[in-house]
Amino acid sequence: MERPDWASLHSVVDDLKRAIGSLDETQKRIARITGTGYSPDRMVKVVVGPRGQLVDIEIDPRVFRNPDSRGLADAILVAARNAVNDANGKTTTIVNEAVPVHLRRGMFAGEDQLEGVITRHDGDLNEDEGSSRR
Repeated sequence: MERPDWASLHSVVDDLKRAIGSLDETQKRIARITGTGYSPDRMVKVVVGPRGQLVDIEIDPRVFRNPDSRGLADAILVAARNAVNDANGKTTTIVNEAVPVHLRRGMFAGEDQLEGVITRHDGDLNEDEGSSRR
């Protein structure tokens, strides 16, 4: 019978204790995250909170010289997606700093990595759901 690797087990337990001990601070850091994104022409700037909620939007007044509601809507969506990507990247960085890699793997059913959960957009989830119903 093979003996357990006690040093490795102690290392994992110590990592888990550190991750749990810093959980409050990690949550506070994540709650303070904002993400900023721009449209390709930089006429629209969007700021989102840590969960992707719209916090601020700035529209350059020059977009109203040639009104195009569909174009403006598309620019806002692109800027919002870029802002969410920015916020998600910051969240991933914080989680990677706080949770050891061997504790991150397989945290969510059906996802190989935590990043897979963090980086998926609601629009993508809706598309995935719609394609599975077909």
